[in-house]
Amino acid sequence: MIHYTLECDDGHGFDGWFRNSDAFDRQVARGLVVCPECGATTVHKSIMAPNVATTKGREVAPMATTAPEDPKIAQARKEVAAAMRKLRETVEANAEYVGPKFAEEARKIHYEETESRGIYGEASLKDVKELHEEGIDCHPLPVLPEEQN
Repeated sequence: MIHYTLECDDGHGFDGWFRNSDAFDRQVARGLVVCPECGATTVHKSIMAPNVATTKGREVAPMATTAPEDPKIAQARKEVAAAMRKLRETVEANAEYVGPKFAEEARKIHYEETESRGIYGEASLKDVKELHEEGIDCHPLPVLPEEQN
């Protein structure tokens, strides 16, 4: 896992963990990396000092793979994951999957060129920005914890 210090265009800083650099790039392109303070999806990596450890001249202590988690935090994490799962399941059960034609179909619905209906699919960050500029409301579906492993 890679830890990045991230920042939105409004200057809000937050942390993110990603499997690798490509995973970060893919999630940003899909608008899935969201500023927790303002909800912006335009985020970038902030400058940060590298964390380089050396063992030269000192003994290495054994490390645990995970730290014990506070039970309240663990319960909250489970509840948030369940809510994310339910939201995603509701959208998938009640909306039409349009794949990579999301932006095109969203415009057709907005400009009443086709019937009004719920849709979901994929869109580039550029497409999402353009949709928002046109007043077309869209939101990323939550990435579920099991999709990150």
